[in-house]
Amino acid sequence: MADPDGLIHSGHLESQVTLARSGDREALEAVITAIQKDVHALALRFLWHPQDAEDASQEIIIRVVTGLANFKGASSFRTWVFRIASNTLLTLRKQRMEKQAMSFDDFAEDLVRGLDHGQRQHHDDNDRELLLEEVKIGCTTAMLLCLDREHRLAYILGEILDLDQRQGAEILDTSMAAFRKRLSRARSRINTFMMGHCGLVNPEAPCRCGKRVGPAVQQGRVDPQRLLFASSRQQAKAFPEVLAGIRQLETTRRAAALFRSHPEPDMPETFNRWLATTLEGFV
Repeated sequence: MADPDGLIHSGHLESQVTLARSGDREALEAVITAIQKDVHALALRFLWHPQDAEDASQEIIIRVVTGLANFKGASSFRTWVFRIASNTLLTLRKQRMEKQAMSFDDFAEDLVRGLDHGQRQHHDDNDRELLLEEVKIGCTTAMLLCLDREHRLAYILGEILDLDQRQGAEILDTSMAAFRKRLSRARSRINTFMMGHCGLVNPEAPCRCGKRVGPAVQQGRVDPQRLLFASSRQQAKAFPEVLAGIRQLETTRRAAALFRSHPEPDMPETFNRWLATTLEGFV
């Protein structure tokens, strides 16, 4: 995900935050525009399903807007927003994919059962590129659900978003030592699993996205007419080159690099409509 720190920490945005706190509508819109993709990307990685992520993003944005008067600048604005987002996500009732979440052992068995052992699939090359992208993003993001919420969030913040331990600890309201320990444990579990099973980060591992496309479509996990994650054919075409670079990294860095390579999702149009209507009620 593109790091918007330059925007979030710019003097311009800080001035917009000040104006928004005083009731300036345009400033409030500028502030929300600056943070909404960060919020949505965090929620999507944490919850997997785009609709659940959109619902959670709406709740987070409402909490940011209603709590803006309480932002005193003791931490960076981005850290403050992530703290609100993290607290919201950690206290949500279990969402649909969390109810189906597996242990790493169960996930490994599911990967074996979900491989295509010779069936021929009838997709043209362009469709197959998007289907491979859909399976890649859906499957790797689902791996995060094997972690409990606290470890999942620490991994997303510290490994995928690459926040430093001070920021991570501040966001999760814990000590830096506790954050480091949580992140280290999560990193170890993800790296061990992916190196043992995922052919993207380890060419010696058995699973291949191409072998999962057919079974995923047949089982209804992927709908070729309604893809949840793969929206850019150009991104899909470029991934083999990206993957070659990932495999040049040390093995302990490949999993995080793979997650970071996922395209930043566009804000859903339904969210944009909701936001426009919602902001009308706050100013």
